[in-house]
Amino acid sequence: MRNFNSSKVNDTVLNGLILVIRLFVGISMLTHGLPKLDKLIANDKIEFMNFLGLGSAISLVLVVFAEFLCSVFIMLGFLTRFATIPLMVTMLIAFFVVHSSDPYATNELSLVYFFFYLTIFVLGSGKFSLDWLFSKKEALY
Repeated sequence: MRNFNSSKVNDTVLNGLILVIRLFVGISMLTHGLPKLDKLIANDKIEFMNFLGLGSAISLVLVVFAEFLCSVFIMLGFLTRFATIPLMVTMLIAFFVVHSSDPYATNELSLVYFFFYLTIFVLGSGKFSLDWLFSKKEALY
C-alpha cells in the first residue's frame, strides 16, 4: 500500500500530468489566439492596442505569434521552454497594461495563464513531447 503522504511521484504519472497541462493550456489559449489570427488575416484595418509603441499591426503580430504559434508548440512539446517565454510576457502585459484598470475578477485569468506557463517553463515538456523525442535524453521529470 502506498503512503498517501509521500512526496514521491510516479514518473509516468508526472509526465502524463505535464502533457495534460500542456494540452489544456494550449487549447485554452488557442481560443484567444484564433480570433486574433482571423483579424490579422482579414486584411481589414487593424485596431489593436499598441502596447510596445511599435504600432498596432506589429503588436497584433506579436500577440498572434505568442497566443497561436507558441500555444501549438507547447501542445506538441516542441521548443516548449522557449515557447513559454513570449506567452509569459504577453500575460504579464495583459495583466499590468491591457487590463490594469479592470477589477481583479476580470483580469485574473492572465495571471492564471502566467503561472501555468511558469510551471511548464520550470518542469519542461516531459517525456510525452517532441522535445524529449528529439533530445534522446532522460527527462528530468
